[in-house]
Amino acid sequence: MLAAYDPHPELFARQIRSLRSQTVTEWECIISVDGDDATVRRVLGEVAADDDRFRVLADGERLGFYLNFERGMRAVSADTAWVALCDQDDSWYPEKLEVLLPHLEDADLVSGQARLVTYPDEVVTGRTERRDLGPIMTLLNNQFTGSLCVLRGDLIAPSLPFPRMSTRAAAHDHWLAALAGARRGTRVVDVVVQDYVQHANNVFGDPSRMSAATRFSALTTAWRNARAFTERYEGSSGLPAMLRMLFRVYVGWRQLLAETVVERTGDPTTPVSAFGVDRRFWPTVRLLRRARRRGYVRARFVLEYLASWIAGAFIGGRSATDPTAKPTS
Repeated sequence: MLAAYDPHPELFARQIRSLRSQTVTEWECIISVDGDDATVRRVLGEVAADDDRFRVLADGERLGFYLNFERGMRAVSADTAWVALCDQDDSWYPEKLEVLLPHLEDADLVSGQARLVTYPDEVVTGRTERRDLGPIMTLLNNQFTGSLCVLRGDLIAPSLPFPRMSTRAAAHDHWLAALAGARRGTRVVDVVVQDYVQHANNVFGDPSRMSAATRFSALTTAWRNARAFTERYEGSSGLPAMLRMLFRVYVGWRQLLAETVVERTGDPTTPVSAFGVDRRFWPTVRLLRRARRRGYVRARFVLEYLASWIAGAFIGGRSATDPTAKPTS
């Protein structure tokens, strides 16, 4: 399932060619287009006009990347054995599906690793170091990048609809990994299966490569981004709106994931339930300390998460009357 939005023609063509080169050949690629589909259809006509395995899903509506992935997932046939998530601007190695699919015998969701390549200069800057940290730590700090993942087909039905929250933190791969971790589990295969292309238009780049020249520049960048995101998602950049945004990005989003997992699995004892609204402050501090000691999160993340908890205390947490902060079934 490939999610597309105004793709770069060269990168999109390269991705389509890489899909056609897979050693596993029995598949259908649903391309869910967010907005205008002209570029998608033109490139497909140029590089895959004779390949009826590609199906374009487009109605001109702009949903954003999170709900565009949901729209694509809804179009997958109910009897599908597996689904591979795909971005529009990476490049898969021919054996990617062949390497990952066998692992779905023992897990609901499996990820490989990627080589990090810049565009347009094509410089290799490293590789991902994804780790399967278990369901609790995955919910705290997601290690599953959607474009690297393949999931079992029977994960689709309980994943829909995606949980809703008005925040930039809402990510399809985090939700799917949390749900899979509470069912048959997740797995990371330490094999590089694709190029992860880093360029100016990435929705999310590889976070391990992001840094700032100085502490001051990091703070100013964080503040500027926080103001911009708050204005976009909360409709204001005032203090109450910024507190809501801070809470939702860290604590609120994970509460929603935990509650939705419990609702969809019917298992109130699932490990991720520990992130529900009943979780207390000091158990959270101990969890963050454990994650920090093991190198799962950075010190900055610990501080931001605790600040999010405090922000939640000021705004009253996730309001029962907020329709963007509820599990949906």
